[in-house]
Amino acid sequence: MAKQFKPETLCVQAGWTPSKGEPRVLPIYQSTTFKYDTSEQMARLFDLEDSGYFYTRLQNPTNDAVAAKIAALEGGVAAMLTSSGQAANFYAIFNICQAGDHFVSSSAIYGGTFNLFSVTMKKLGIDVTFISPEASEEEIAAAFKPNTKALFGETVSNPSLEVLDIEKFARVAHAHGVPLIVDNTFPTPINCRPFEWGADIVIHSTTKYMDGHATSVGGAIVDSGNFNWDAHADKFPGLCTPDESYHGLTYTKAFGKLAFITKATAQLMRDLGSIQSPQNAFLLNLGLETLHLRMPRHCENALKVAQYLEQNEHVAWVNYCSLPGNKFYELAKKYMPNGSCGVISFGLKGGREDSIKFMDNLKLAAIVTHVADARTCVLHPASHTHRQLSDEQLIEAGVRPDLIRLSVGIENADDIIADIEQALNA
Repeated sequence: MAKQFKPETLCVQAGWTPSKGEPRVLPIYQSTTFKYDTSEQMARLFDLEDSGYFYTRLQNPTNDAVAAKIAALEGGVAAMLTSSGQAANFYAIFNICQAGDHFVSSSAIYGGTFNLFSVTMKKLGIDVTFISPEASEEEIAAAFKPNTKALFGETVSNPSLEVLDIEKFARVAHAHGVPLIVDNTFPTPINCRPFEWGADIVIHSTTKYMDGHATSVGGAIVDSGNFNWDAHADKFPGLCTPDESYHGLTYTKAFGKLAFITKATAQLMRDLGSIQSPQNAFLLNLGLETLHLRMPRHCENALKVAQYLEQNEHVAWVNYCSLPGNKFYELAKKYMPNGSCGVISFGLKGGREDSIKFMDNLKLAAIVTHVADARTCVLHPASHTHRQLSDEQLIEAGVRPDLIRLSVGIENADDIIADIEQALNA
């Protein structure tokens, strides 16, 4: 289906093709377990010799249909759903890194991911070096070590809204024989398809635009199938040498292009269990069916709001990569010609205190720890999501202490602007 149809059609049709007499709408397989007729049938599933369903922690038909839709939208060979975007980040790295390994990451990433990489994964013995997304190829290359296993970045970073030069990052990753892993949450595959620019693995917090309604926390990992693990077998023993927990099966030999996702499912999901519930996958699928309609509206509204803020006397600065004159405008035009996302950041001339007062005065926009859903919402990262970081760390993560993150919804743009105006005047 991926080759045949355009993204708009894939949003509606991909993943679930009912047979005669089956439900037209993807059903919720709300069952932990699945029946077989013989012990041998079940045994073959446990040895990865047959594909099928036996326990929802590993695979579930609802989840698999939604994962297949996301893989089709990104142009990948396979995908898996996780319980959250954070779980997707963790699995994508942990699938190829173990204690004693190292990876390189852009410093302009979501605060939760920054913490996962810099604190929690270090406790597991996996080290990270952060580099600026604007670093030169030479500077990025200088961060690599003999034990470096991956390069990571966000297409549009949350909340600093820096645009990743995917081709530059892919060149450095591939020159060092490692995959480029890109978090494509903000643009979604409607506005950017990182595989077309050289990325190897794409991850999503499906909680955001993909769900679109703020009903379900979830994540996804998509594999392009393009990275040749066997060409760098010494770096990736987990994929390229026998797994004793499956009778010595080697993932790249047994599954070819599906090796990365199969290992993540058969090993990490089996042992760590961060599965997305079938109910949440069902709700995510409903969101995906309108993703192609919502994203253009988010972008159109956000541009109008950014232009308004740019002209407002109370506003010190505005950062929106689709705004002409923005330092990432040319990169955004290259990778996201139809628009980036609906998220804007800006600061007020009165600094941190005025930012907080402004937010408290909003009536239409809500203060929530969320971003990228149908409703306009606002957050002050330094007080909320990033409050565990020092001012120095805030700057390193690309988050100014006065930064307000405004997630522009799909309401009427004039109503959103009127609400901002009354809050600024108050």
